[in-house]
Amino acid sequence: MTADETNEHRCRGYRRYDEQEAVPLAGYATLATAFTAATGALTVLARRRGVTLPERVPPWDVLLLGVATYKTARLLTKAKITGFLRAPVTRRVEDAKAGEVMDEPLGGNAVKQAVGELATCPFCASTWSATGLVGAYVLAPRGARLVGAALSAMTLADWLQYAWTWTQENAEG
Repeated sequence: MTADETNEHRCRGYRRYDEQEAVPLAGYATLATAFTAATGALTVLARRRGVTLPERVPPWDVLLLGVATYKTARLLTKAKITGFLRAPVTRRVEDAKAGEVMDEPLGGNAVKQAVGELATCPFCASTWSATGLVGAYVLAPRGARLVGAALSAMTLADWLQYAWTWTQENAEG
């Protein structure tokens, strides 16, 4: 990277953080701030509504929320149908199996790059998904369980689709 490119990246919120590439640290900081603000807003909302936090969360609810978090993150970051959400900060690289796609973050300023990385990484998006689902669980447990059950049923259906396809391929081959 030339000195001019380095200065341009610094101006856009990038910093040479590792040996391979300039990293959008300012974008990451912006996302971390937004995440903290959203978590704080959920907390304030729960307090204003007089919600008492559960003393414990039953293991089945943790499992339900975990599977729902997985599916939500996959839907947001990999599903063809949610491409319109990712399009402002990503570009399609290729189609993958089972209606999923591989997108990559667009360049530009550090915030756009960081949001693009979040929008293409199911592991990254799961933090946000889990927070939203747990927030819903605190504010409206019955509704959150219903949504979690639907997302979990979708995950189970995906696995059954894969099992059926595998069975067909092995029966024919």
